[in-house]
This record gives sequence, structure tokens and C-alpha cells, in this order.
Amino acid sequence: MKHISEAPKSTPVLHETEVLVVGGGPGGLAAAIAAARTGAHTTLIDRYGCFGGSITQAGVETIAWYRHEGTVDVEGIGIEFEQRAQAAGGTQPESQSDSEALDPEVFKVVADGLVQEAGVVPLLHCPAVEPIVDADVVKGVITESKSGRQAVLAERVIDATGDADMACRAGAAYRKTPVEEMLGVSVVFSCSGVDKRRFLDYVAETSPTYGDWGRCWRTETSGKEDHLFSPYLQEPFEAARREGLIPKNINSIGGTWGRLTDQGEATYLNMVMMKGYDCTDVHDLTRAEMEGRRQAMLAIEALRHYAPGFERARLRTFAMTAGTRDSRKILGRYDLTGDDVCGEARFEDSVGICPEFLDGYGRLVLPTTGRYFQVPYGILVPRQVENLLIAGRCVAGDKISHAATRGIMCCAVTGQAAGAAAAVSVRDGRTTGDVDVASVQAELRHQGVRLD
Repeated sequence: MKHISEAPKSTPVLHETEVLVVGGGPGGLAAAIAAARTGAHTTLIDRYGCFGGSITQAGVETIAWYRHEGTVDVEGIGIEFEQRAQAAGGTQPESQSDSEALDPEVFKVVADGLVQEAGVVPLLHCPAVEPIVDADVVKGVITESKSGRQAVLAERVIDATGDADMACRAGAAYRKTPVEEMLGVSVVFSCSGVDKRRFLDYVAETSPTYGDWGRCWRTETSGKEDHLFSPYLQEPFEAARREGLIPKNINSIGGTWGRLTDQGEATYLNMVMMKGYDCTDVHDLTRAEMEGRRQAMLAIEALRHYAPGFERARLRTFAMTAGTRDSRKILGRYDLTGDDVCGEARFEDSVGICPEFLDGYGRLVLPTTGRYFQVPYGILVPRQVENLLIAGRCVAGDKISHAATRGIMCCAVTGQAAGAAAAVSVRDGRTTGDVDVASVQAELRHQGVRLD
């Protein structure tokens, strides 16, 4: 790769804060709210025009679809997301679980309200491009926005970018799954013109279950999931391949549907999952967006021909951005393992709990029997740099643990923990690596988080 030399320049300071959260997805949003509720002056920045991340930007409506009778669920700000959206009229009962499917457009407003009520300083359309680091201590970030290249200085920084962008550029060690093993990238889309009743009659006739996932996604379950209903579609796409409507070499079309409105809208069609894209590579990310849209149009054509109720369906919207499941993960003070998740691990530095829910790398386990694991503080703390914490899907762990921690509700758990820890460390004058975990746990309990 060629390089150029840039002239030294003086960068103006846009803003100063105690806790800076980079990335406003479920993890970052929870982190900012938690830090502000702990009493820290908190700022939340995002590169897009709304907060909510995978909910509002990638269009994911089903944030708690793991929830069934017998589930021991998370507690804290993640549940608040669901409750606040429901109170705003922005949900409907989720088809496969005891949860609510969120309207991503309404959730944009819900997220705004949560940020404003907590007293968080919001900065949208404000991409962070590099951290400010002095002797392995993170002091803020450089942003590139419509206002130009500017600095945001902070006593503590939380990387909630999903891809550990700030952590890796600050020198923190990380791992990245080989691209050929990475979880697929999705371009979510929606349709209008759907005959809801006719389609639901078709679903009732075909009775799809989680056991059917193996037909498209080569998914192994624990067995107890196989008989449970799943809003899964595969037959229309298999028919379209047989008839040449979808090229036989495209095996990435097939998946699940979400909300159906009485007005004929299918608002969450998660039916394109493409392998072989590294979304930390701008070329791959560009190809994923464009190929995903092409495949979505093929999927709609297949639905029109072979899915009763979709005969008059047409494209309504694409999500704002491709949905990424897998990229960088930091190496932490502790690296969570699949055995921890599946073995109901307990930790002295627990900062939350998550149900035993795996979705990824060919594994699907739903928490129908009350099993759960504790989330240790160590997976939020990178090894090499100080006063930086990680929230969301880039926390430390192996592949199977990532199949659990990448879930939206678990991202909210790690985010709330990171926000509270950052604020407590500022208050107590201790680094994030040396913070008193008992004080963090006390604050999290005060905020309604279950730790054990």
C-alpha cells in the first residue's frame, strides 16, 4: 500500500466531556444513558443521523426474540428500550417469542428521548476517525464532520463502534475471525402490497420451525428448539432456484420475516445473508451493500411468484446500512468462552447476566430452560490501553461466546456496565482498569441490573 505524508496541523477542540461514547447502537446508547445516570458529564457521538444502531440503521426489529416461557432474562436498560418503544406505540407482539417487535422509525424518537432525558450531549453526523492517545492512555477522539476535523476530549472513552475501531487504532490487541468463517452480512428490506391474511394462512399451512433453519443456514440446534415456531421462509426461494428465477449459485437468499401490518407492509425481511465479506474493509463493505440490494430484489421477485400473499408486493425500503454480525473483538483482561456461556459461568466481577442464547457459527440455542451466564467486567477492558472500555459485539471472547454477546440485549448489558464503570472511575479518580468493581456493581444494582 502506498502512503503519503500529511502536513502537521492544529486541530480545534469541538467539545470536552468526562465520558465519551463512540457509537450510538444498543451498546453505546445504553452506555451513555448509564454513565449520565451515574452522574458523569456524558457525550454520545454517532456517524449517522440517528441513534439505535442495528435497530434503526440496520432495521432489526426483533431485539429479544430469544425470550420464551422459562427464560431468565437480562434486566436493565435493554428492557427499557423495549418498554419505552411499546409505550410510544412503536411495537407489536413478536411472532416467535414473548417479546415485542420494534418499529425502527419510532425507536429513533425513543432513543432521542432517552438521550435527552438522561442529559447526554448528543452529536450526530459525527464520525470518529482516530483516538487521541498519550502513553497508552486514551484522551479522546478526532472527528471528521460537516464542521471539519475536530477533537473531542474526554477523561474516559467507550468504544461502542461494533468493530472496535477506536480500540484497534489506539493499539489495543484484538482478534478477527478469518473472512471465510465470518458470520454473514445482511441487507434488510421491507415490502408493501402484502396480503397479510393470505400470507399468514400460508404460514399456518407450512408450519415452519427452527428445525428448518438447517435447510438454508446449516444450523445445529440443541434439539429442544426444533419444534418451536420460527417465522422462516425457504420454499419460495427453493422454487425460484428450480425455475431459474434466482441463479442456482446464489445460496444466500432465505430467512425470516418480522412485523406485518394491516396496511399490507412486511417491515422486516431478513432474507439476504451473504458470506465472505469483511466489513472493516471499505471495498468489501461497498460490495456487500450493492450485492445485498441486488439479492433483495431477487428475493422479492421470488416472493411475488411463490409466496401466497406477496403476489402484489413491491419494495418499500432498504435499511440504512448493511447489518454486520462479525468483525474485530478485543483481547480483554478476560476472554469469554463458549464453555462459559454454555456452562452457566459465574464471575466475581459480574456486571450483568444474559440467557444462554446462541445464534451464530452454525449454532442455535434458545434459553427455554432458565439457563444463563454472568457477564464479567474483564471482557470490557482491553489489555494494552487505559481509560478505554468496550461495549457491544466487540467485547472479548471466542467465536461461540460471540454468538451470545453479539445479541442486541447482551450488547445493552455490556453497554450499561461500561457506562457505569466509566462514570464510577471518574468519580473515584481511578482508571478503568483499576476501578473498584464492587462500586460499579453497586451502581448497576441501583440502576436495576441483575448481576447474579
